[in-house]
Amino acid sequence: MARDSRTTRTSLLRAATDEFAAHGIAGARVDRIAAAAGYNKNLIYVHFGSKEQLFDAVYEAAVEEVLDAAPFDADDLPGYAGALFDFHLAHPHLMRLARWHSLERPGEVLPIAVKANAAKLRALAAAQGDGRVDAGLPPHLLLSLLVALAATWNEGSPEPVNTAMDAAELAARRHAVVVSVGRLTRPPVRQP
Repeated sequence: MARDSRTTRTSLLRAATDEFAAHGIAGARVDRIAAAAGYNKNLIYVHFGSKEQLFDAVYEAAVEEVLDAAPFDADDLPGYAGALFDFHLAHPHLMRLARWHSLERPGEVLPIAVKANAAKLRALAAAQGDGRVDAGLPPHLLLSLLVALAATWNEGSPEPVNTAMDAAELAARRHAVVVSVGRLTRPPVRQP
């Protein structure tokens, strides 16, 4: 029975996401990806060209998923950090992909991430210029801190973090991230 190209590609990407999250680029095996997807490994080369290009497609899809899941709002940076925290908690495999990418492709940044970060940096700079966000840190450092705080306590472990602790502890950790970002970004009170 013939399968359509989009279904094949989607199945391969899904299987590759799990494989790359578990093993990185060097440790991933196209045989395992193909078997998990239910296809011949030659289809990986037909659709993606190489294992490295397949990783690039997987990583780009992961970045797009993060961007869609946590829309950036310079006027609600605590809310943005909370949404990122929630996303990382629900998708630990994507955090592991990001770590593998930074280990195996250091300094390499996807154009989609550059574009998204440029828009975030412009919004942060405008909010700082208008006095809506504390201007004590340059926008690029502030954005890095916000993202790092949101990823706190998510080690990208194979099991979702929420299976390892109770709901009260998760809520406390999320609250700590949101409150910290609020304090970090709150503009100073102007004295009359």
